[in-house]
Amino acid sequence: MTEYGRGPGSHPWHPDDPLYGDQGWNGTQHGDWDPYGGQQHPQQSQHPHASGHAGQGWDTQGGGQAYGSHHGDPYGQQPHGDPYGHQPHGDPYGQQQYGDPYGQQHGDPYGGGQHHDHHGHHDHPADPGHQGQGAYQQPQPEQQPQPPYGQQPPPQGRRRDEPDPGPGPDEETGWDPGPDQGEHAFFADDDGDEDDGGRGRSSRGSRGRRDKGRGRNGIACLVVATVLVGGIGGAGYLAYDFYQSHFAAAPDFSGGGSGEVQVEIPDGSSLAQMGAILEKAGVVKSQGAFIEASNANPKAQSIQPGVYTLRKEMSAEAAIGMMLDPSSQNSLIIAEGKRASEIYALIDEKLGLAKGTTEKTAEKADLGLPEWAGGNPEGFLFPAKYTVGEKTRPEDLLREMVERAEKEFAKIDLETQAAKLDKTPYEIIIIASLIQAEAQEDDEFGKVARVIYNRLDPGNTATNGRLEFDSTINYALGRSTLDVTHEDTDLASPYNTYRNKGLPPGPIDNPGHQAFEAALNPTEGDWLYFVTVKPGDTRFTDNIDEHNRNVEEFNAEQRKNREGR
Repeated sequence: MTEYGRGPGSHPWHPDDPLYGDQGWNGTQHGDWDPYGGQQHPQQSQHPHASGHAGQGWDTQGGGQAYGSHHGDPYGQQPHGDPYGHQPHGDPYGQQQYGDPYGQQHGDPYGGGQHHDHHGHHDHPADPGHQGQGAYQQPQPEQQPQPPYGQQPPPQGRRRDEPDPGPGPDEETGWDPGPDQGEHAFFADDDGDEDDGGRGRSSRGSRGRRDKGRGRNGIACLVVATVLVGGIGGAGYLAYDFYQSHFAAAPDFSGGGSGEVQVEIPDGSSLAQMGAILEKAGVVKSQGAFIEASNANPKAQSIQPGVYTLRKEMSAEAAIGMMLDPSSQNSLIIAEGKRASEIYALIDEKLGLAKGTTEKTAEKADLGLPEWAGGNPEGFLFPAKYTVGEKTRPEDLLREMVERAEKEFAKIDLETQAAKLDKTPYEIIIIASLIQAEAQEDDEFGKVARVIYNRLDPGNTATNGRLEFDSTINYALGRSTLDVTHEDTDLASPYNTYRNKGLPPGPIDNPGHQAFEAALNPTEGDWLYFVTVKPGDTRFTDNIDEHNRNVEEFNAEQRKNREGR
């Protein structure tokens, strides 16, 4: 960087810089430039004058005086020769006697013919009077400011502010490297020629530029070393990360942990998602440890959604074992066939509420029931496992149960399938609740459904449209028993199917999926009667006499059970 703010490398000339020639230069070119003499071939404008006359040269210091009074020496040191006094009339650096500064053959370095010396004079024989002031002086063209050392002057036809297209093809090989792409300024040892007023480079200036070149090379080496170290470090980290993620065991806690924390596992969560949830809650140290432990334990596949009460900082193996323990699951399980009143009591107990709290809530809260339900949640509290947290309220659970029932109805296309059976959706829910209450084994669901449809048939003369189910009597009385007496069958209640024809006014429990499937797809058969003599022994028939015999066996079993108590 020069004291005028110029950086290293080649730069266009600036007319305001006193170190770059004539302050009066207006940018006009005057002919061809001699790269070694700083002179031009006279083409457009010549100023015949003796360079030895005072006042005819340039004074870059603003004094208006020429550099010297002797012909050819701008510094007034030597007559027509070396400005440093080393060589007479030749190379200013003492390398070649009156010839090419690059040690080439005497002549034009560009192959143009006649040789010019470093002051722009034509070759001429020695003249004894040539060095004196009175001697005849060959007219010289107007001098132009010389470029800094190492910088080529702009050729004719190109402005000084245009980029240098490059040195052109090599004379011997013909190879053209093209214009400088910026690499010289970074890798060159020379920092660019600092202007020394046209006197040439001093030894201290050359050494300074060499030192700057070494400094720049040092910086380049430092940058390369930094990049290499960073690349090696990054590659090492990637290798370590690859090893940890593919071969090393996942980080894990040890032991059974401490404290207590509730963790909710949403419905449909995979083992990987469970591991992420447990890691976030601080139960396990990493998701990977949970996945590895679950792969080692086949029972982990049976972990269900819900709220679990676990400990902090457990080993993944201990966490899985605790989740498989039903006592750790903070959830409410509603079994198929539970009545609404039973479900209300279960919610009160689970949430630690006073008895009757949930029932009162069900009467007032909007649970999202369809209009045709008539505000009755019975049959819509779908049996399933429900998550219970610390902030769970009764209405939250009831709404979730109704939502689950609606999803079930959509799944089985309840409305469309009911219409095929000439029934309403609500009637199908009632039939499903009856099936759920009466059937014991899986193969009995479809047969019980067929008995219901056969008894509801208008052409049925055996029961004349009455269902005569004990389950409806028990619902009306709010009890669950097998001991239904003749007096019970006289109960004045719309739910008494011994006295009333057709279906009861509403569901008698909350049926599950299997009961709905049976209600929509009853097994083919002529059965009108059935009785469960003992667990696993339910007998179906269309003959009343056979049915009565089956009933007698049932009564005998009941007496035996009472006597054995």
